[in-house]
Amino acid sequence: MLLVMAGLPAAGKSSMAERLGRALPAAVVAVDPVEAAMWRAGVDRGQPTGLAAYLVAEAVADGVLALGQSAIIDAVNSVEAARQQWRALADRHQVSVAFIEVVCSDSRVHRRRLERRSRSIVGFEVPTWQAVQQRRAEYQPWTDDRLVLDSMADLATNVTKAQEYLAMASQSSQSSS
Repeated sequence: MLLVMAGLPAAGKSSMAERLGRALPAAVVAVDPVEAAMWRAGVDRGQPTGLAAYLVAEAVADGVLALGQSAIIDAVNSVEAARQQWRALADRHQVSVAFIEVVCSDSRVHRRRLERRSRSIVGFEVPTWQAVQQRRAEYQPWTDDRLVLDSMADLATNVTKAQEYLAMASQSSQSSS
């Protein structure tokens, strides 16, 4: 299975991805460390490193899926082109794809999380609140079925909801095969 996490920076998707990665188990392929590695390697931040990071993440997930293992993509996935990238990857490997969007319904809490965020990714720069608001404005509507989780809820509760959703998605994909 390919599980695709989506949501704005600091909404809580990385925490969900990590917990689900342990629970399933599945490899977590996160875009932020890939992009930070490009910057550390000297790739100019003015280059399209965001797009490049998605392509590198796709290549890594491709290898994981080729081994017959599940993968979790941890990325904003705010545009249809990114979502299509993951659908195409799942199709190539003939595995199901599931989308989980993580939101934070309280903008004050979301902003506080962002501003206090400390990630252990060398070279990673936390985006500004203004940049997150810009991403929100550019967020494209969804065409896929997806589970939407509010990170204002307890993480353990959201992980349980996600596992239930994935179990149902797995059953429906098996019955349609």
